[in-house]
Amino acid sequence: MQRKPHDGALAGSLLLAVFLFGANNTGIKFMVGFWPPLVIGASRFLLAGLVLLALLRWTPLFGKPHPLTPDLNRRLWTRTGLLMALYIVAFNYALKLTLISHVALYLGAAPVWALLWEGQPEKNWRSAQRYGAAALAFCGVLILFWPILRQHGQGTLLGEILGLLSSVLWTSVGRQSRLMGQELSGAEIAAHTFWRAGVITTPLAAIELSQSKIPWRADGAWVQTFCILGGGVGAFALWNNALRHWKTSQVYLFNNLIPISTMTWAHFCLGEPFTQTFWTAMILIGSGVLIGQANLQKLFGALWFPAD
Repeated sequence: MQRKPHDGALAGSLLLAVFLFGANNTGIKFMVGFWPPLVIGASRFLLAGLVLLALLRWTPLFGKPHPLTPDLNRRLWTRTGLLMALYIVAFNYALKLTLISHVALYLGAAPVWALLWEGQPEKNWRSAQRYGAAALAFCGVLILFWPILRQHGQGTLLGEILGLLSSVLWTSVGRQSRLMGQELSGAEIAAHTFWRAGVITTPLAAIELSQSKIPWRADGAWVQTFCILGGGVGAFALWNNALRHWKTSQVYLFNNLIPISTMTWAHFCLGEPFTQTFWTAMILIGSGVLIGQANLQKLFGALWFPAD
């Protein structure tokens, strides 16, 4: 049986993944300014999946690969692969249609959706805490939506909706990846999910390609290479490995750092400012995530928060 990594090592690997995700998100925002979103997404995930498969087969870097059963192969297509493909569509178009800070904050709310999925409503303090945290995070989401609704900007509103949808899909991918963690390593889950998601989105990317020309840009090629290797191979292997050992909501607590990582990259690389709306929504969403994860009984005592 494989030995569980130390919690400190897992936390460190997740911080590195957060750093890479922030750079990756900024890179995609840069590329959708001149290349079709799904061409970027399909090629990125297809190539990242193939690179990971090659590393799994011909190097000992990620350990010995496991054989795929017919049932596992089916689930990789219909669950993680399909969900990741839908995520690619929602996320890349959201970045094209709205601010990167908003999309990053929607992703930051993902731990709350994970908490809600992990437990049904009950008449106890823990359930009230969970749903209170969700309400707080939802207020942060409304802060992001409100200026768009007042301006009646349909194109941008669609971007906000896709950003929120990508957050839910991102959580769904994490849940399914965790379920497969008993059968496959984090690198294997990422590899098999990536190339399948790339294949699923390729027909849509082909439609995009037939309707627009792709100008050659060396800077875009370098950024895409980083997104494939750093934001794809490296970050997702680290993320999925942590999902094998920690709960989805526990891993996704680090998701709350992705907006800050993303905005730091976007500020210095793309010149996007830190707005008051960003910080207000960040505080609400971040507070919701922290309250949802906190052990209130341990913090404040059984007198205020009795055991259920």
